[in-house]
Amino acid sequence: MAKTTMIKDLANKQLRITRQFDAPLDWVWRAWTDPKLLDQWWAPKPWKAETRSMDFSVGGYWLYSMNGPDGEQHWARADYKHIVPLESFQAADSFCDEQGRIDRDIPGMHWDVRFNPIEAKTTVEVCATFSTIADLEKIVEMGFQEGFTAAHGNLDELLGQLVS
Repeated sequence: MAKTTMIKDLANKQLRITRQFDAPLDWVWRAWTDPKLLDQWWAPKPWKAETRSMDFSVGGYWLYSMNGPDGEQHWARADYKHIVPLESFQAADSFCDEQGRIDRDIPGMHWDVRFNPIEAKTTVEVCATFSTIADLEKIVEMGFQEGFTAAHGNLDELLGQLVS
C-alpha cells in the first residue's frame, strides 16, 4: 500500500509531500487537472469536493467547495501560475467565499506540484510554501496532513478504477 510522506521544513516555511501512485503519468495528471476527476477524490471522506468552475491554464483558477456530511461548506480557489503539461504546475491556494473572494484571515499557500513517471507508476511531489511558520502551523492544526493523506487514498481508489 502506498504511503503519503509529509515533511515539515520550517526553515523554508514548507510542507513537502510525496506519494507514489500505481498508475501511468497521463492518468495521474488527468486526476489532478480534470474537475470531474478532482471532485471524486480531493475531499477526505465523508466530505465531498464540488467544482463551481475551473480554467486549468496560466492565469485561470479552480473554484470549489468542500462539503461536509452535516451541510458544512468551505470554499477554496487555486490560481494557476505556471503549467508544464504532464510535468508540473504551480498555483496559489486560498480559502475564499463562494464568489472566489479570498479570505485573508485563513492562511493560503503556494503549491508546486511535480509528476515523475517511473515505469507504470507516477510519483507526485508537492511543495506547499507558506508566508510564515505560523501560517504553516495553522494549516497543520486544521488537519491538513490527515485530510490530504485521506484524499490520496481516495485517488488511489479512483486510479484503480480508471486503470483497470
